[in-house]
This record gives sequence, structure tokens and C-alpha cells, in this order.
Amino acid sequence: MQTGGRTDLAVELREDFSEDDDRIKGVTVKEAYYRHRKVHVSTVQITDASGAAAMGRSMGTYITIEAKGLSEGEERLRQFVAETLSELLLQLMDSVKKDAKEVLVVGLGNREATPDALGPVAIDELVVTRHLILQLGEEFRKKYHLTSFCALAAGVLAQTGMESGEVIKSVVREMHPDIVIAIDALAARSTERLGTTVQITDTGIYPGAGIGNNRQALNKETLGVPVIAVGVPTVVDAATILRERMGKYLRKKGVSGPECEEMLREAGEEEGQVLFVTPKGIDELVRRAGETVAEAINLCFCKELL
Repeated sequence: MQTGGRTDLAVELREDFSEDDDRIKGVTVKEAYYRHRKVHVSTVQITDASGAAAMGRSMGTYITIEAKGLSEGEERLRQFVAETLSELLLQLMDSVKKDAKEVLVVGLGNREATPDALGPVAIDELVVTRHLILQLGEEFRKKYHLTSFCALAAGVLAQTGMESGEVIKSVVREMHPDIVIAIDALAARSTERLGTTVQITDTGIYPGAGIGNNRQALNKETLGVPVIAVGVPTVVDAATILRERMGKYLRKKGVSGPECEEMLREAGEEEGQVLFVTPKGIDELVRRAGETVAEAINLCFCKELL
């Protein structure tokens, strides 16, 4: 049982509920484990309004890839995660729009703020193909089995004077893509998931939701096309870290489980400034995460050009 805390990860929200909780009868979880790489894949599906209300998330599919070894810079593991993510992305895309011909990839976040720079970093690593197909024609596309896709780093309000959602809507109106893939940094409850977890979902994204800074939603309702969101957690609520440490300390001192949970809940209700923290190697973490997400997208759309 979790003790609360801000998070963008559906798998962490599901941990708040017991298996027999009636509120989440419409929430299913499937798990797979790749033992040779120590990679864990969880698929959370929210299939009814009751489950959506309890989880605080839209109905849809949320897939989480967890690989703790990513924090140690294992290159073979990073490549395996990229390949796995690519396969899952293609499956999820196929479920919302079969045979997509045009894809727009958008990188959300602030390039100047490292924990928020995942989107722009990933965009820089993409091998975009739309201009090549326009110049070299259909024969070139077929020869290399390409999907036409382009990329946009939308920036943030303080940099452009425009909401990223406004920029993206304008591009969608002009380009008419079949699918939008939005890349953004996320918030997690567990420090162990920072930089080691990737979540993809077919429900779109609310930029900044995990840190309480909600911006315009990017989803099928607002853009008119399906939106696949890809994210990696880069920050954790400081209060969550405190609860984790205090919980371990109280249990070590003999405080019972229910008593401990109640004390932590009451402490969490105290008014205080919201503070988010990142690991000390955040620059490297964001670089590796951006490369992993970009490689997965490149494998989806232009594998034979790599």
C-alpha cells in the first residue's frame, strides 16, 4: 500500500488499491518479465468509468517498461529497452490507427531545465523522414520501408509566449497527421524508477500534471487525432521520499503497519511547499532516456536508414 504522492505512472497509482477493491474492477494488470535482461513490463488497462475515477486517469492502456540496470549505464540493456519499446509502440499505434501514413512526433518540455528536457533531447536524436519522402518520392519510401514522420520541439510558454498545445494544434491543422506521439518528462513516487522506467499510453497527455502544473491536454479530443504519450520519470516529490524514509524508520521502531500508514497520511495532509527533486546524475539520465526513446521511434519508422 502506497502512502500517496504525486505521480504520472499508472502502475504506481494501481499500487494504492488492494486486489479486492470494488472501485477498480474495471482495472486490469498484465505483467511480463524478461529474465535475461531483468526487464519488467506491466500493462494497466482501465476499461470503465469507475476505474477511471478511482485511478484519476482516462480509460485506456498504460504500458510500463522497468529496467533498473538502466541507471548503471548498461548499453546492451538500453538497446534492448529501445527495441522492446519500439515493438510496444507499434502495437499501441496499430490499436488506435491501423496503417498510419503520417506521424507527428512532438517533444514537450524546457530544453534549458534539465529534468524537463527529455522531449527536446529525444527530438534531437530522431532521423525524420517526411522531407526525404517528399523529395525522393514513393519509390524511395517503399524501398526503405519508411513511414513519413516529422518532429517538433514545441518549447514552453515562458520561451515562446504560446502554450505548447497551441503550437501543436496549429501544426496538426496544417499537416493532418494520422497520429501524434508526444514525449515528456514524468514524475514518479519511487526514486528507483527515475530514469529506469518508460511509460506509453494511448490516452494522450496532460503536460505538467505530475507536478501539479496542468497545461492544455494533448489527446484525441483536443487535437482531433489519436495521441500516444511516451514518458520517462525524472523527478520525485520530496514529500514522497520523506514518507518512504519515515515509514522504514517507524516500522523499525515497532510501529504497526496500520498505525504507520495513519501517521504518514496525517503528515502528508500538513500544508507545505511542494518540492521536487532529481538524482545527482540528472544530465546523464536525461541524455540516456532521450536516446532510448528516440531510438525506439526511429526503429518504428525508419529502421533501414539506421
